[in-house]
Amino acid sequence: MKKRIVIVGAALLILIQTSGAGSVAAQESGRGYRGADVVMGIEEAARMALEGSRELAAARLAVREASELVSEAWSEAMPRVDVSASYVRNINAAVNFMPAVIFDPEAGPDDYIPVRFGADNQWMSTISVEQPLFKPALLAVGASSRYEALQAEAVRGQEQAVVTRVRVGYYDLLLAEARHRLTGESLARVRRSLEETRARYRAGFTSEYDVLSLEVDLKTLENDLHGAELAVRTAGRNLALEFGQNGDAVVRARGSLSEMNIVDLDANSPDNRDMLAFTGLASPLASNPDLVRDLEQRSDLRQLGITEELRRAELRIEKMSYLPEVYLFGSYAVNAQDNGSPNFFAAGDGQRASSQFAGVRVSLPIFAGLSRDARIDQKSALTRQAEALTRRASDAARVEVIALLDATWEARERADGRRQAVSTAMRANEIAQAEFREGLIDRMDLTDAELALRETEFSYAQAVYDYLVARARLDQATGIVPLVSATPDRNGR
Repeated sequence: MKKRIVIVGAALLILIQTSGAGSVAAQESGRGYRGADVVMGIEEAARMALEGSRELAAARLAVREASELVSEAWSEAMPRVDVSASYVRNINAAVNFMPAVIFDPEAGPDDYIPVRFGADNQWMSTISVEQPLFKPALLAVGASSRYEALQAEAVRGQEQAVVTRVRVGYYDLLLAEARHRLTGESLARVRRSLEETRARYRAGFTSEYDVLSLEVDLKTLENDLHGAELAVRTAGRNLALEFGQNGDAVVRARGSLSEMNIVDLDANSPDNRDMLAFTGLASPLASNPDLVRDLEQRSDLRQLGITEELRRAELRIEKMSYLPEVYLFGSYAVNAQDNGSPNFFAAGDGQRASSQFAGVRVSLPIFAGLSRDARIDQKSALTRQAEALTRRASDAARVEVIALLDATWEARERADGRRQAVSTAMRANEIAQAEFREGLIDRMDLTDAELALRETEFSYAQAVYDYLVARARLDQATGIVPLVSATPDRNGR
């Protein structure tokens, strides 16, 4: 007996030292951040993430780029108007030698006369217009529009991912808070048992061993409580990162997993009811065939479908490269020249002339090596690849939905069973407390009852957490996520 007491006492001293160090570390880690704690609900957290996510900001800029690409493609169908003007000052005008016989019939065949071409000042301006009547590249407008739709759908998929990450991060925070709260409640119960045991020890109804054992349990729970508090703050900081906040911000959640009832929604507190309503638990889960058939809103499948259409459009463009191009064109030019000081376009006394012409130009590609055939084969292969990826992703999505639905139902049933087990464990702990005070059971039985209650309560919180996480991932897998529209607009919203 004395040997056991000595061993327990030594363990107690070690735990006291480690507990003190852990307590100081926990206080230091939390110092300076408590003023930055922000309590918010899950819907508020999701809305803040949609507004502050850096990933979404980058994705929306990609939509803007795609919109400008569409505008650039439309420019191929519009007329092209060019205006040019030039002025030349001839310091020494060009001189050519011409046969003298042109001016003097009696000149010899080897006689030449220097002739100066051009005046001191030369002006020229031209306005040209070209309008494509038929051009295969105009089909790129349709491909650019599909690319813009692809980027907008990518933003929608990113929004779904952000909301889902916020939901899972919020549930992580709730689970950490549940562990912290349950550990604190266990710590309070052990403190009460320790006070009663010390009183019974002073009265001679129990041994010192029971007191030392409870003190060891107390120090262990204190260390667990400090670790649970650190886990809460870490989960809060991770959730704040989804809003684009720095590491100083810490989020606290509303609601409690250990007090949540996912079967009887009306039995919940207002905070839990609001969270379950946002999660969509007010409506019953659909059956497997319903969810498997209804995958039109799933973002990755829609992106693959748009990619497939884009590849077909690119293939059509390459096939159209064999067709001719037809343009309507016209031009108006003005030329002028004079000597002496520069006089804008020889106004008044200079020489000026104008010319106009219009026409139709047809360009028919005859042979350009094997490049066009090679590009057609490349686009054809990419089209078949996109079709294969779409079919593969569709099959994988159905398997994922079935697995998540099964996990959701399993977690729901497990939570319902764990809730009943919590009531049983609480009653068993109350009986153990009473019997220990009467001296009917020893300290080990009391510790076992306390441990069983704490594990059962956390097991219930874990089951509720598993259910909520599975439901969040199921929503993302089916493409129906809260706060995210079914059809994105031109800004990807």
